[in-house]
Amino acid sequence: MKIGMILDAPFPTDPRVSNEASALINAGHEVFLFCISFKKDFKRNDILNSIKLKRYYCSKLLYKFSALAYTFPFYKYFMGRKISHFIKENEIEHLHIHDIQIASSVFHANKTNIPTTLDLHENRPEIMKFYKHVNSNLGKILISPQKWKIAEEKYIKLSDNIIVVTNAAKDEISKRISVESKKITVYPNTVKKQFYKNYDLNNSIINQFKSKFVLLYLGNTSKRRGLDMVINSMVKLKNLIPNLMLVVVGASSYDNSLKSLVIKNNLKDYVSLEGWKNESEFPSYLSIANIGISPLTSNIHHDTTYANKIFQYMSFGCPLICSDVLAQKEIIEKYKVGELFKTENSDDFSKSVLELYKNSEKLKTYSLNCKIAIENHLNNEIVSQQIVSMYAK
Repeated sequence: MKIGMILDAPFPTDPRVSNEASALINAGHEVFLFCISFKKDFKRNDILNSIKLKRYYCSKLLYKFSALAYTFPFYKYFMGRKISHFIKENEIEHLHIHDIQIASSVFHANKTNIPTTLDLHENRPEIMKFYKHVNSNLGKILISPQKWKIAEEKYIKLSDNIIVVTNAAKDEISKRISVESKKITVYPNTVKKQFYKNYDLNNSIINQFKSKFVLLYLGNTSKRRGLDMVINSMVKLKNLIPNLMLVVVGASSYDNSLKSLVIKNNLKDYVSLEGWKNESEFPSYLSIANIGISPLTSNIHHDTTYANKIFQYMSFGCPLICSDVLAQKEIIEKYKVGELFKTENSDDFSKSVLELYKNSEKLKTYSLNCKIAIENHLNNEIVSQQIVSMYAK
């Protein structure tokens, strides 16, 4: 089958897209990927890991109108023309839309009612409520998360198949929109085997932290991620755990607030804000981590989306300490890979850290369970079979 994936972003950037495409190609399908380029001088047709890339130019100024995709129809019509060309030129037999942002353009372009799969990377209408540009004075006037929610529901109903990230997301959509559960496939953002089996280590990172008891955080550092609570907890924990170090690998516009909090609490010797690093450096940090943390605050988005970091931690046998938002709770309880604490509760978080620090046998058990869960249940080669089966039907 000729599958046309639609991504309104440059490629390669999103591992979810490449992972899904690779699984479908290995199953015998032909995958064409519509993607954009912000540069006028670009290679129009390309092949990367057997994915047939079809790039279309889009200026960065124009791309900013995607935030208004469900306020004004301009972005829909502009991208729709390009997608229509992509469909006809490549004789696409099935459309696979990557996220809700570009959905209106695809349905506008799909004049011949080609079967369509809508792949929801996250609960976009809910997470938008926390975006800085949405909460600006102009954003409040022009961008309505409620309109995005209405659009999401519309295109879910129009699509032949839906893909979501978690079982919780599947349940939420089934109840909210009255969609048959068999129409929805769950595909979490897990790791490929090569991530934890084929990697290089940076010795300078290893040597910097090898004598520390490391709490590791990977990923976006925005306020809703709960790192301010963790930093405040370090004031107490540093006196109870020798050589304790919180290592944060990631970035966001909230970083200056985190840096100020570290200085305010006199924690410069106990918190290392590493900034954003290329994913190739992640194995080095994971190799020196004693515990991987994911202290997400509570909201509908976090309840229905897995943080990529929890699978990255698990693949290196790194026990987890996670807030008890619904999606994380499901993983922790099902696979016995770590401890849960009450969301935004610093005392409960500290209690969990001390529990694992003092109980080396529990740490070892969780570490082993992490590796078993990834190898036998949660690596991409296994979970992607759900998508292969969906297309086979």
